[in-house]
Amino acid sequence: MKARLFPALVLSVFLAIAGFSGKVQADDHEGHFRHVVCFAFKEGTSDAEVEKIVEAFGELPSKIDTIIDYEWGTSENIEPLNDGFTHCFLVTFEDRKGLEAYLPHEDHLAFVNLLKPKLEKVFVFDYTVQ
Repeated sequence: MKARLFPALVLSVFLAIAGFSGKVQADDHEGHFRHVVCFAFKEGTSDAEVEKIVEAFGELPSKIDTIIDYEWGTSENIEPLNDGFTHCFLVTFEDRKGLEAYLPHEDHLAFVNLLKPKLEKVFVFDYTVQ
């Protein structure tokens, strides 16, 4: 029983310290459309090849005007639940139509052609910010 209560206690203390009032407030991004993409690279893909892919993805916001925000990072999982995915990218659009314009865009398709030979698996999750 104590093992179950400890995580809840830690979370409660953290939220109290952080000033969480129990109310979730809408931020400036409400209604934006997010495109989450996670990559697991094939075994043998070099660091230089991964870096080239990351750089190419990072160039897309300057090439595709429907992208309004972009960020990325590598897995720092404390729990071993990343299932081999090492890189995560978050691309934000004004709305769903922004993603619909992005997917067939020639610069996105060129990026996909660079990525595919090195990609073991991909996870994609799209959502509207609430």
